[in-house]
Amino acid sequence: MSPPDRITVGPGGAALQIFEPAHHNGKATNGTNGTATIGKTGPAVSILPGTAYTPEAVRWLWDGWLALGKLHLLAGAPGTGKTTLAVAMAAIVSGGGRWPDGSLCEAADVLVWSGEDSVSDVLLPRLLVAGGDPRRVHFVDAVTDHGKKARPFDPSTDMPALVAAARFLPHLKLIILDPVVSAVAGDSHKNTETRRGLQPVVDLAAQLDACLLGITHFSKNTAGREPLERVAGSIAFGAVARVILATVKPADMNEPRRLVRAKSNISPDTGGFAYTLFGGLVPGHEFTAQRVDWGDMLEGSARELMAVENRDDGGEAIEDAETFLGDMLRDGPVPTRDIQQAARAHGHSWRTVERAKKQLGIEAVKAGLAAGWSWQLPPPPKTANGGGE
Repeated sequence: MSPPDRITVGPGGAALQIFEPAHHNGKATNGTNGTATIGKTGPAVSILPGTAYTPEAVRWLWDGWLALGKLHLLAGAPGTGKTTLAVAMAAIVSGGGRWPDGSLCEAADVLVWSGEDSVSDVLLPRLLVAGGDPRRVHFVDAVTDHGKKARPFDPSTDMPALVAAARFLPHLKLIILDPVVSAVAGDSHKNTETRRGLQPVVDLAAQLDACLLGITHFSKNTAGREPLERVAGSIAFGAVARVILATVKPADMNEPRRLVRAKSNISPDTGGFAYTLFGGLVPGHEFTAQRVDWGDMLEGSARELMAVENRDDGGEAIEDAETFLGDMLRDGPVPTRDIQQAARAHGHSWRTVERAKKQLGIEAVKAGLAAGWSWQLPPPPKTANGGGE
């Protein structure tokens, strides 16, 4: 006779033992060593007590800013130098240089994938002008699959292969993905799909015990809002990352840019550093490349340090939002929730969209209990003969 379903815990916090009715040959199977056994047709889940683990401190590549084995985001508006900053960090790691706070970094390997910039005329020149060691900085090139013709690396599908290749770099400490949104195969504006897509990226950092820095951007016309709300795409990007660094370009062109610690679950979430971008002569060559000149350490919350931006939610932003709404509603009513998701995807702040709605005379109508409220364009004005224009 098979034992009833039950879960027991061994004395002194021993591993769980799971007993379940048999799914194979009519016999019950007993899970041992913390394994829930459901027969040969189902998965086994391991459940362990806290005593099976050893407490560990967070290990840092750059104390308080870049942690080993964790996912980080470097986010900002276009033109703030995100890629140049990432390359500057790669130069510090590869050359065993000093971080902006003066702390020394032990020389290690760096792995870079970029879906936006060329290695030869952008990334490598910037690395060299920043003083990096090209022997320790490695670039993801292409993927060959069972002897087929090489194809471009796809972060959304090729993470396991990247882990296997990266294991040949035993001193790897920093991985840069640009843009990190490419790792999400589904809709990057949907929370569930984004979390699912980012999990291999999180696993990549953990399995290789390296700091993973993903580059992304802010949504348009979001200056002044909470920093985490400004990261483009689903809120899952900000939730999954352990640390978010934000780049800021002040409205005063004479002021240096700012690198701000906008979020951290594992260290203080305040402070930043000033920096400027300038062109420097590439060693051994007769052309220049962009590099970073680090400035003073800054104190204050992320929102305080980012308040120097030029806030402009009017004029052109309103016109863009009007065009966006016209396209969305051209074929009929659209649920409000769908408009909100699409607005975020296209970088429109919700406040600006609502102002555009008012100017266009868009109406909110009840579309049933399931659909909720929807927006629809007003009917076209009637001509003198009673028809539309």
